[in-house]
Amino acid sequence: MSDDPPSPCILVCAMDRVSGLCLGCHRTIAEITGWSRADDDEKRAILARVEKRRAAP
Repeated sequence: MSDDPPSPCILVCAMDRVSGLCLGCHRTIAEITGWSRADDDEKRAILARVEKRRAAP
């Protein structure tokens, strides 16, 4: 069993022009394109940032 963090992608791929975040997964373009090359620690860091973004008003 792998501990590889799951991608937050929900297949709603549209970038918000103002925030620069994907409307589906709340990642930046850099986070999306770098996901496959990121190690587990960086993926967890991205997921933590995504959760903060989702919780923000």
